[in-house]
Amino acid sequence: QVQLVESGGGLVQAGGSLRLSCAASGRTASSKAMGWFRQAPGKEREFVAAITWGGGDTYYADSVKGRFTISRDNAKNTVYLRMNSLKPEDTAVYYCASGRDWVGYDYWGQGTQVTVSS
Repeated sequence: QVQLVESGGGLVQAGGSLRLSCAASGRTASSKAMGWFRQAPGKEREFVAAITWGGGDTYYADSVKGRFTISRDNAKNTVYLRMNSLKPEDTAVYYCASGRDWVGYDYWGQGTQVTVSS
């Protein structure tokens, strides 16, 4: 079992920046990859970015590539999502997830709201 707690969401103007954090605890040895997902009102949850604990390999959705950066601090069991050049369409609840590979995620955080005003 892995517990995940997100923080750092809030209200920001278009063009601004935010950094989200996700602190992991519990049986973290079972976690190979960490991912960020988001869900906007009336839409399905979508993938944003992912990173591996071991090698730090990253992958991004096309919609955020070049604007968002995912990183991790292994000593703190924490992953981050730095979001730059935010757009109103980035408004969503952002969720952190833990999995054993790139495509399968077993544990999820409670989510943190990001609102971008125009």
